[in-house]
Amino acid sequence: MWLVVLPAVFAVCLAAVHVVVGRLQLVETVPRSGWLSFAGGASVAYVFVHLLPEVGVAARTATESPLLPIVTLERHVYVVSLCGFVAFYGLEWYATTRPPETSAGRSSVDAASGDDETVGSAAMHFWIHIGVFAAYNALIGYLLVHQEEPSVTGLSLFALAMGLHLFVNDFGLYDHYGAAYDEVGRWLLAAVVLAGTAVGYATHIDDALLSLPLAFLAGAVVLNVIKEELPEERESRFPAFLAGAAGYTAVLLLL
Repeated sequence: MWLVVLPAVFAVCLAAVHVVVGRLQLVETVPRSGWLSFAGGASVAYVFVHLLPEVGVAARTATESPLLPIVTLERHVYVVSLCGFVAFYGLEWYATTRPPETSAGRSSVDAASGDDETVGSAAMHFWIHIGVFAAYNALIGYLLVHQEEPSVTGLSLFALAMGLHLFVNDFGLYDHYGAAYDEVGRWLLAAVVLAGTAVGYATHIDDALLSLPLAFLAGAVVLNVIKEELPEERESRFPAFLAGAAGYTAVLLLL
């Protein structure tokens, strides 16, 4: 019963992260808030200690499935992890090439008004960036329902790690888009988590096919945490990042 109810509960919690996180006064803090670095460390620990081993189990299933004839070796599934990493690196590169004349604090109304070519280009960057993250959030919501090895503990660990990860992502998007993200973006990302979970309840996915979204998510999480932590201007807190990684690793190994 809990495995039926908990995905919906956790989906609401993940959506709430997007709704309330902007009210925390951490976005413009330099050096970077230790809480953000801690959350990033925990997210990465989950990927390397728990999610990638699950991808390995799913990959072995995929090589034996007629549903995935292109997957003949386990490492083919890890190529999907690489694709997740590269896709979000490309997205970040694209987002940071938006016209410098458009400030991060523009409202969504200004960005969408199309008064001139510059504003129109900024609006396109915003919607593409948010659109890809919306698909990413929907995938997370979907995977709340479809776990490689369903259990209350496993689902809880996944939801906590993704909550911390969305916490980090949210501050990055707030920092990049300001008012536009506050007015439109956060509500869209909150809604699609719920939508992804709803689709998960309504559909079934074969265990072999599950390896692909899990692998893609693993690569994407690593990139999204790294791109928030590494820029020099962030003045990130390595001790907090290390504490998050070590602490969540300990939890994963003990449970």
